[in-house]
Amino acid sequence: MYALLRPLLFCLDAELAHDLSLNALGRLADLHLLHGAPVQRSRRVMGIDFPNPVGLAAGLDKNGDYIAALGALGFGFIEVGTVTPRPQPGNPKPRMFRLTPAEALINRMGFNNKGVDHLVKQVRGSRYQGVLGINIGKNKDTPLEQANEDYLACLEKVYPHADYVVVNISSPNTPGLRELQRGEALDALLAPLKESQGRLESRHGRYVPLVVKIAPDMEGEEVALVADRLIANGIDGVTATNTTTTRDGVEGLAHADEQGGLSGAPLRARADQVLEQLAQALNGRMPVIGVGGITAGDHAAEKERLGASLVQLYTGFIYRGPALVPECVSAMARADA
Repeated sequence: MYALLRPLLFCLDAELAHDLSLNALGRLADLHLLHGAPVQRSRRVMGIDFPNPVGLAAGLDKNGDYIAALGALGFGFIEVGTVTPRPQPGNPKPRMFRLTPAEALINRMGFNNKGVDHLVKQVRGSRYQGVLGINIGKNKDTPLEQANEDYLACLEKVYPHADYVVVNISSPNTPGLRELQRGEALDALLAPLKESQGRLESRHGRYVPLVVKIAPDMEGEEVALVADRLIANGIDGVTATNTTTTRDGVEGLAHADEQGGLSGAPLRARADQVLEQLAQALNGRMPVIGVGGITAGDHAAEKERLGASLVQLYTGFIYRGPALVPECVSAMARADA
């Protein structure tokens, strides 16, 4: 069905099509017309039992408004956000662009969301019973030197409702955010988050893993340094990668010169390179979630071969639809056999 609907959706503005699709899924779920369960290929990562290793990446459902609907599409886990302490509108529209010949998107959304209190309310009211990750960030107008306060505020509120929490320091659409990935700035962010995690574990009687999401626009030495800091700070997992600011593979296409992060098929080679470098640097001391450029099942299997314990879809899901989920699960299962 999605193959029939996609040409109609792709005639619309990318963000409008995104919103209409989610609204339609939400209505179907509310009417109990959307039923589905994860394709079963269970694995245990970070102490969590995932029904299958293929998840939905953050960004599709920033506010947690459609968790149950998305959870009926076969994913082994859903990640919502990025959410910030206070609501913010994000960047001016238009801010999402399709590069259809390349199976790619460019977005400069800018952490548009309704704020952490809204997301928590939605999570608490959702019928979804599966594995849920919550992705947290900082408000655009919060100075970098005060970024800790935003991440700590979000962690405090989402901790009781998440199976894992992702610290997003790699979006290219919040000015200066990627500086938090480097050296002392990374230590200064992660140390208090780890301390807060310990306090929250005692308060709520459950341990919720902390995951850090990194950018693809790093060289091997930088990747190794990030890996060292993640290990030193006791982080539980890492997501590789976010979108890229490069335009490799889309040169000359309509919208290729738009500002923002590039995702989809052209990102795959760069994301896979960082994933492989990261996995080698970590040497099994921390699981990696592989994301970036998965538009076919074999791409998911390749990320697993390079060291990913789990994978996530976003842009490939927009181009291929729900059929991509079982295709990826099956390809990973064949690779494991």
